[in-house]
Order: sequence, then structure tokens, then C-alpha cells
Amino acid sequence: MAKNPTAVKVAGLIKDSIEGMGLQLWDVKFQKEGTSWYLRVFIDKDGGVDINDCTDVSRLIDPILDEADPINVSYYLEVCSPGLERELTERWHFEKYKGEKVMLKLIRPRDNKREFKGVLLSNENGVIVEIDGEEITFDTKELVYVKLDDAEF
Repeated sequence: MAKNPTAVKVAGLIKDSIEGMGLQLWDVKFQKEGTSWYLRVFIDKDGGVDINDCTDVSRLIDPILDEADPINVSYYLEVCSPGLERELTERWHFEKYKGEKVMLKLIRPRDNKREFKGVLLSNENGVIVEIDGEEITFDTKELVYVKLDDAEF
């Protein structure tokens, strides 16, 4: 679950502007899909975001990114909501959703399983989840993702 350096750089450039709109920068991902690169900016707010929020943020950050020019390849900019099954990537995400149901996917199977569901307890020394009454710790290096499961907002 290591962060892409380009995504980290972009987040630093746009975070304050997005927060100035009363929104929260949830995450930034810079990924290649096929032959194209995508810069995905995930935003959130109490009550959720709508298409107008996404459009406003896109218009706000486009000139910031053009001026700073942090990406040396062509890319598509997408601004969107993290969704109900949002991926937890930052420490504050885990803090916010302690006690909530999560689903985890592992890079390699553990006990012949790659997917687990349980209740998030902590992320102090790995991600600790209660599964069927047992506390299980997952090293962040072995995780593909941790997402909310059946989240209610």
C-alpha cells in the first residue's frame, strides 16, 4: 500500500485549495491503465459529494496542476467520490473508521485465502481486524487494499 510519489506531490499541491472549498481531499492516485495514465482525485464531505463538487474541484485544480506541471506525461484528470466502499489508505482514514466493517485483500494467500472481512480495530502496528471473535494482524506490505464494507454514512 505504498504511495506513488507523483500522487503524493499532487496531493501537496491541491490539498489546501480543496479544503478551502469546504471539501476533504480523501486520496490521490496516479495509475497507468493500458496505454493511458490517470490522475484520480478523490474528494469527500459530510453528506457526500455530488457531480457539481467534482466539476468545481476539477476546474479549481486544473490550473494549479498546469502551472506546477508535476507530471511529465499526458494523463486524464478524474475527480470523484471515494464511494461507500472507500479504500482506506491514510492513517486518519483508519482512525475515522475504527469499529467499522472492512474488507481486506492480500497480495499472497494466508491460510489459502486472499480476502478477509472483519471489524477494524487498529492500524498501529499493521492493520488489526477482528474476524469471528479473533484479532488478526495484517502487515501493510501484504495488503492490496483495505476498504469499508457495507458502510453507513
